[in-house]
Amino acid sequence: MDYILLMIGLICMIVGILGSFLPVLPGPPISWLGLLLLFSTDAVPMNYWTLGITLFVAILVAVLDYVIPAKGTKRFGGSKYGIWGTNIGLILGLIAPIPLGFIIGPFVGAFVGELIYNSSDKKRALKSATGSFIGFLASTFMKFVVCMVYLGLFIYLAWTNSPNF
Repeated sequence: MDYILLMIGLICMIVGILGSFLPVLPGPPISWLGLLLLFSTDAVPMNYWTLGITLFVAILVAVLDYVIPAKGTKRFGGSKYGIWGTNIGLILGLIAPIPLGFIIGPFVGAFVGELIYNSSDKKRALKSATGSFIGFLASTFMKFVVCMVYLGLFIYLAWTNSPNF
């Protein structure tokens, strides 16, 4: 049973890393699930502190993933229309059958939202859309780093307890 939990946990780690780039999958929570499965084996002793801290980080990063692009839009001078455009663009970009729609959607959504707010100021709309794109890249990088740290922790714990596997 330990080998099955270990393999499913490793698969969760890999899916979590993919989820850090694909907004459809919540990367850090899936990676955390892989850690939980590892701690569920008999070979690795349960550590509630590690699980609690990593769960808190996974939830925090999952929430920040939605907040950072909107804050990037606001930081670069965007209005509420630009923030709403970013969020709507992200959702439409996810379901649109175009390549990289999850990257293009927030950018175009912020741009269109700002144009709706003030159609004469295209420079401001472009600046706001750039803020949205930078926020998206920052949140993606943050998720990737967290998932890689979780993978490192997973490998370390599995490796140090390898005589039992």
